[in-house]
Amino acid sequence: MSRKIPPGVGPKHPQVVALFGATGDLARRKLIPGLFHLAKAGFLPGARIVGVSLDELDRDGFLGIAKGSLDQFATRKVGEADWSAFAELIDYVPISAGPEALKAAVGRAGEALGADARLLHYLSVPPKAALSAVSMLKDAGLVEGARIIMEKPFGTDLASAIDLNAQLHRVFSEGQIFRIDHFLGKEPAQNILAFRFANGLFEPIWNRNFIDHVQIDVPETLGLGSRAGFYEQTGAFRDMVVTHLFQILGFMAMEAPTSLEPKPISEEKNKVFRSMAPLDPANVVRGQYSGYRQEEGVDPESDVETFVGSNARSTTGAGPACRSSCAPESASPKEAASSRSRSASRPRACFRPDPASARRGPTTSPSTSPTPRRCRCRSTASGRVRG
Repeated sequence: MSRKIPPGVGPKHPQVVALFGATGDLARRKLIPGLFHLAKAGFLPGARIVGVSLDELDRDGFLGIAKGSLDQFATRKVGEADWSAFAELIDYVPISAGPEALKAAVGRAGEALGADARLLHYLSVPPKAALSAVSMLKDAGLVEGARIIMEKPFGTDLASAIDLNAQLHRVFSEGQIFRIDHFLGKEPAQNILAFRFANGLFEPIWNRNFIDHVQIDVPETLGLGSRAGFYEQTGAFRDMVVTHLFQILGFMAMEAPTSLEPKPISEEKNKVFRSMAPLDPANVVRGQYSGYRQEEGVDPESDVETFVGSNARSTTGAGPACRSSCAPESASPKEAASSRSRSASRPRACFRPDPASARRGPTTSPSTSPTPRRCRCRSTASGRVRG
């Protein structure tokens, strides 16, 4: 299944991946197809995947879900030979089977890979389920030498995030913990850095002197689906604005990092977040898409937002986000995420005379109401940036 890749590319050691929330929306849409393509491309030359979730399934039942996710969400057609090879890497344990069953499944996977295998726990679960998954790993004795990935949202507010962090440190050391936002793995999101800092046309003028504001839009065709339990507790603001969209805002407004390493990039993004003024409720709009309250599992009186529009202000020197608008919406007509920047107004508009002046010939009088210039950049699903 895997292709030959250059030395030094991919993990140094075989990996056993314990995927919690393996039947959830994120796993089906992103993680399982992603693991499949990594394995097919040769980036996981030695790997085993142990799915873990609340669903009472056996291995064959979970394989059916995994195959369905590839058929529906994989970016390329999955051949039978490739699927058969990938299926050999997969096992499944329902949470109801307990820590001992999980330990046994991980042990079998480790034996198949050899003594050099490493253990990775990926928690694709809502905040309320994170600690129970960590407790299960502790009871199964699967903590020492392992790494754990915590998906966003990390808690539901500052107090719960601090508490979750403290509880997590009772089991795992900080060096074992990776808190991530999968949105930053998208190629168009990463292209923003190249567009800003490696583009000789835009890099010199990407600052508050030339750009008035940036607008970030994430309209989606994706409806609620099976996410009612998650969305009713989270809503679009926690699910999208303070996670995905603020990360994109950080990329749009940050100064150039000293290198493209995690720490320098995080330092520059944190400067943006520290410089942001608190959101003014008067500049925040919340809404629901029509029919949300009729979705299965949704409270008929729910006031959870599926749309948020907000203004954020930053005082960074290099970034253009002196005013940034963030607007995610579920179940809207389009799907592509986009970011738009509006250039600052010109002090004079000598090259745009009004029609009456054009008929009279050249004039030395400047226009009294110059038209702002607009530069629009759209990140497409294919990873290209269009200007």
